[in-house]
Formats: sequence, C-alpha cells, structure tokens
Amino acid sequence: MSFRAYFILFLLGLALPVIFAQFQPMPGYLDSDYYFAGGIQLATSKGFTEPYLWNYLDGSTSLPHPSHSYWMPLASIVAALGMWLTGQTTYASARLVFFLIAALVPPLIAALAYTFSQRRDLAVTSGLLAIFSVYSAPFVGVTDNFGLFMLFGGLYFFAVTKLMNDPTRARNWLILGLLSGLMTLSRSDGLLWLALTFLFAARNLQLATRTPPSAFRFPYSISLAFLGFLLVMSPWYARNLNVYGTLMAPGGSRALWLQNYDQTFTYPATLLTRESFLAYGWDNILADRLWALNMNLQSGFAAHGAIILFPFIIAGIIYYRKDERVKLAGLAWLILFFVMTFLFPFAGARGAFFHAGAALQPMWWTLAPLGLEEILLSLRRRNIGKDQNRVVFRSALVMVAMILTFYVVYLRIFTLGWGETDADYPAVEQFLVENGIEKNDIVIVRNAPGYYLQTGRSAITIPYGSEQTIIQVAEQFDADYLILEPEAALKPLQSLMNEPEGHKNFIYLGELDGARLFKLEIK
Repeated sequence: MSFRAYFILFLLGLALPVIFAQFQPMPGYLDSDYYFAGGIQLATSKGFTEPYLWNYLDGSTSLPHPSHSYWMPLASIVAALGMWLTGQTTYASARLVFFLIAALVPPLIAALAYTFSQRRDLAVTSGLLAIFSVYSAPFVGVTDNFGLFMLFGGLYFFAVTKLMNDPTRARNWLILGLLSGLMTLSRSDGLLWLALTFLFAARNLQLATRTPPSAFRFPYSISLAFLGFLLVMSPWYARNLNVYGTLMAPGGSRALWLQNYDQTFTYPATLLTRESFLAYGWDNILADRLWALNMNLQSGFAAHGAIILFPFIIAGIIYYRKDERVKLAGLAWLILFFVMTFLFPFAGARGAFFHAGAALQPMWWTLAPLGLEEILLSLRRRNIGKDQNRVVFRSALVMVAMILTFYVVYLRIFTLGWGETDADYPAVEQFLVENGIEKNDIVIVRNAPGYYLQTGRSAITIPYGSEQTIIQVAEQFDADYLILEPEAALKPLQSLMNEPEGHKNFIYLGELDGARLFKLEIK
C-alpha cells in the first residue's frame, strides 16, 4: 500500500473524533471523568493521589488517598501528557494525545489487513471500518482506554505477524512483552495479553521443526516477553508495594465477591468476603451469571461485531481458522468472555467486556472484509453473482457502517445526552455556598470525580447501604453534605429521596435539578 492511502486514513481517523469532540465538552461518564481528573493531578504535580473517592474497595479511610487502586493509570498519564504539552488543565488539552492515537488506529489496521490478503482494496476497507466503528466511535477520542487498547491490540497482532514469518526475531518477542505491559497499565485485564504471549510462544515451539533452536526457543521467547512486560509494569508494581504492601492494589480483587453491581460501593470493603458471597446462595449466583451471559452475548454482537459486521467476522474466522493470529484472537475473546461473565459478571455486563474487547477490534475489522470476500468468491464459483458485485458489496458494507456510526453517535451524544446523567454540579455547588458550605468541606455525591472536576471540591461516592451507612462514611471521611440524585437513591435511601424532611442527622436544604441536598449533622 502507498503512503498516500495510509495518510488519508490517518486524516479521516483524526477528523471524526475531533468533529465529535465539538459536542463532548466534558468527559460525559464516570470512567472518563476519573481518568481526566487523574491526569489533572499528575499535570499539576500532585502525583498519584486523589482528593475524591469513587469506591471504597481499596480500604481508604481519608482524603486525599492513593489513586488508581481499582482502575489502572495509563489513560490518566496520557491525559496528563496533553496537559503538559499545552500548559493547560482543560478537557480539550487532555484529549490531544487521544486524538492522535485515534488517528493512528485506521492506518495500522490497514497495514495489518494487508498482511492477510496483500490486497490494497481489502486493506483500505478494513481501515475505513476502523474509522466508522459504530459503538466505539463516541469513545475513541475521550479520556478512556478505547483508543489505547485498539492501538496496542493492532500493534500486538502486527508483531505476531512478524513472528510467524521469523520466530527467532528477539525484538518482536520483546515488543509483545512491552505491549502486554502497556495494556496491563491501561486495564487490569491486560494481564491476559501476557498469558497469551506465553501461549503463543508455546505454540511456536510446537510448530518448530529445527531441534537445536527450538529446544531453547520457548524459555528464550518468554524471557524476552517477560522482560518487556516488567520494563513497563515494574515501576507501578514498586509503587503498589510501597503504598499497599502488595504488587496489585486491593480494589480489584474484592470485586470477585460482589452480589450486585451496587456493592462496588460497599463500605467498609471488608464486608465483601468469600463467605458473604457463598451465603448469597448458588441459585442467585448462577442467575446473575446467566444474566451476564445474555448481556455479554449482546455486547459481542452489537459492540464488538458492530451489528452489520458480525456475520462477516464469523465468516472470516471460519475461512482463516488455520491462521495463528485468528486462533489467538478467538482464544483471547473466549477467555475475556469467560472472565467477564463468570468471574466479574457485574463489571463485565456493565461495560468492562466492551472496554476490554477493544484490543481485539483490529482483528475483527481485518476479518470482516475478508469474510465478505470469501463469501462472494464462493457464490461466484457457483455462478451466483458477478465479480463487480464484490466492489459493490464492500462499498455497501462501509456505507452501512458509516450510517450506523452516525446514528449511534447521535443517540449517545444528543438523544441520551453527553454527561446529562449528572445533576448540574456547578449550580449545586453555588446553592451549597449560599447555604454556608466552607472551602474544605467534603460532599457525598453519586459521581465524586465528576463533582471534583466541575467544582474543585473534594468529594466521596454515596456508599451502598442505608442512611446509617452514609453516617458512618461521613464520620470516617469528615464529610459535611449529601447530594442525593434520583439515580443514586437505591432502595434503602428511597425514603430519604421521597420524604426528605424529618430524618435524624440529615438537615434538608432543598432541591436543585432533581437532586435533594442535605447538611449532615453527626457531631
């Protein structure tokens, strides 16, 4: 393929998220809020600390506290890089590097696709599908891991391609390790890619025919890959050892024992144990996982398969099933599906499976045009259809993907509203100022990072539990005010939401933008 084709894909890949960004003035959802806020902390030399707390799973008992104990830090580091470059802590600055990453993905996908078919038209089609990515399109340019995972996933399978041609090339094993480390620094499920690298090395040994080199190839390969992984991850593990005394922060492991998603906000986190999980009952445990199974299958079809691409991705997998990259991608998807359905069903069904699957999108965008091509060739061999129909069908596939992309973006940004699930936090803050809130007072709110971003005030998340649980959290963190939005009013708090007057310790101040505002009296 020519440089011109790659450059056009780059420009198109840059243009779309930049256009969408004009209608996304704020992060818009908790994950993006969190990474942006973490980037501000880094850009303003406050390090990996947070004056807000979005869950209690790491056992924190005061503010500020160590950051990224549940989510990993790379998206915040990338956001901080944009802010360092511009000298500003605006959301537009935080997104700059994410725009560049989004622009790099389509030409990378085209290059990967070209290694399969050696055909420019099919490679360009794959690149265009990466641009018009349907469900992923609103997210690739925001402060989150979608673009990062797509870039790293594409590079990973490109390095695998190089190793298929020359498995003794040490540099590529090191690259696989580095990419596995970068994916782990982006998301904790990135560890899967290190395991896949080891499996690929074992498979490579099995396929080797020359005895002397193959006898040492496996330990040599995994040593280089592990070295690359440690080059990326060892500073973060050292930080965790210093802060928590363990390689892994404690937040993620406690999610194994959730009985529902809202327990992500359990306080104290020590209530989440294996014993409490088993006491929930196997009937309930199985029912939750069947629910997650259904949700993740839908996500696999709609989000990963982009609806229209799904049958052609399946066809591509079938036709290219002997290709080691396809086997690796299929295995990765199955492992992710298992983990996000049976081990972490609530996080998985509520977006983690969609997030984690972004690393596999490069292979799906590569395989979809290949699958369509093989289907059309099969029909042509049966004297059904003409050769020129192949071009028409490819063009139609891209056109439908384009239409679906703009439709999904319209729904996500304009119909659902970008960031409109939160109350008007600046107005709430002004109301509290008028009612006597002081500079260092802490609020309890549904979206703590979002409140901090919009007001500069320290905030903690509404805990899972009753009014008494809120009082316990307020006492522990010295919080002074409660902002109770309708979305945060779980069953134990419905009486507080519906009848705000007359509750001990909760002095009702009024309502603003649907939120009930209370001053807490606990002393």
